[in-house]
Amino acid sequence: MRKFCALSLAAAFVAAPGFAHAQEALADAADSGDTAWMLMSSALVLMMAMPGLTLFYGGLLRTKNVLSVMIQCGAIAGVASLLWIVCGYTMAFGDLTPGRFGGWLGAGNAWMLGSLGNVRDGTAVPESAFALFQMMFAAITPALMAGAWVDRARFGWVVAFCALWGLVVYAPVAHWVWGGGWLASQFGTLDFAGGIVVHTTAGVSALVIAILLGKRQGFPKTPMMPHSPVLVMVGAALLWIGWFGFNGGSAVAANDDAASAIINTHAAACAAALVWLLIERFSVGKATSVGFATGAVAGLATITPAAGFVSPGAAIVIGVTAAIICYPMIQVVKKKLAIDDSLDVFAVHGVGGMTGSLLLAVFLTPSLGGTGDPASYSIFHQLAGQLVGVFTVALWSIVASAVLALGVSWIIPMRVSEDAEREGLDLTSHGERGWEFD
Repeated sequence: MRKFCALSLAAAFVAAPGFAHAQEALADAADSGDTAWMLMSSALVLMMAMPGLTLFYGGLLRTKNVLSVMIQCGAIAGVASLLWIVCGYTMAFGDLTPGRFGGWLGAGNAWMLGSLGNVRDGTAVPESAFALFQMMFAAITPALMAGAWVDRARFGWVVAFCALWGLVVYAPVAHWVWGGGWLASQFGTLDFAGGIVVHTTAGVSALVIAILLGKRQGFPKTPMMPHSPVLVMVGAALLWIGWFGFNGGSAVAANDDAASAIINTHAAACAAALVWLLIERFSVGKATSVGFATGAVAGLATITPAAGFVSPGAAIVIGVTAAIICYPMIQVVKKKLAIDDSLDVFAVHGVGGMTGSLLLAVFLTPSLGGTGDPASYSIFHQLAGQLVGVFTVALWSIVASAVLALGVSWIIPMRVSEDAEREGLDLTSHGERGWEFD
């Protein structure tokens, strides 16, 4: 309402002397409340990656590999952040010059985060704050993939692959959907906070790497139980809290859209976690803490693309659907397809993100934005746009990830030796143990 009143007042005095200068100053002024919310949201998203994701993944592993995945997540976030500063941001969100790159990449006006505007176009926050928030997305997205290759991937290969992946897969897809690129402009593909850009890319790519790496020794006959459900629960709790910044911050303003996105995020996570427990109770006879945590993350991933576009009632339905679809997908991937996606990155994040991206079209409330004239909204047209977005991004993720993974493996082998895998990566790759009891 405050922005609407300001614009109305400006229009009333359009003929006044010096108005052009006043209007320019108004356009360049950032809103301090919106800016503060973006800075806080950036911190919340970083908390998701470190410590949230590291504790969640670490607890799901056996004791001998707990540190290895934590170090991988940290190194991935580090290299992704630096590359985002150097060139990732301008590839994803650089000025869209007419006719240049055909909507496939942003213009190179912001190398090293130079030449940033006083405010980001279409927002009331400094472009530096916007770039910071998006940097956190670029940092956590490749780290999500680490759950697919734990116990067996070589550390050097992981860092090199993820560095290239962020520039070849993540940054272009972010531009296609969020940066004014061809999927959003030509097909109307919507993604509020990353169901396509984050979860589809990471989930599909993780499945590709799991196939290329092969199975862990003993999979699927040897039980590989989580060594610390306590860490899993703590990590999931931090992810849950951080997701408020992940989805709420994607409104790029401290307003009703942000509040609605957070309410929907919480509702979907609650519904998915509870339904997951119910499914466990009937299928295995026990409701587990790991199941609760996994269900919550599935709900969070599934609501992400729709968080700012649907009602709370729809968010509950989306959360229930997340549990109903993602739970059996774990069994399909590991048992029927015999793919060792170790921590179920594809089944939870990939399937959840794609499911939520399609359900967005079904439950979207046109008045919440992103669809132009609400009176002209067509569920079939929007569903087509979502299908094009999901299919295209999934296909690009498959092809690019396979090429990058094999290409890097020519220089750095993908997998550790059998002896190193048997002894554990904490000691053989990093010279440390996660727990010392002497």
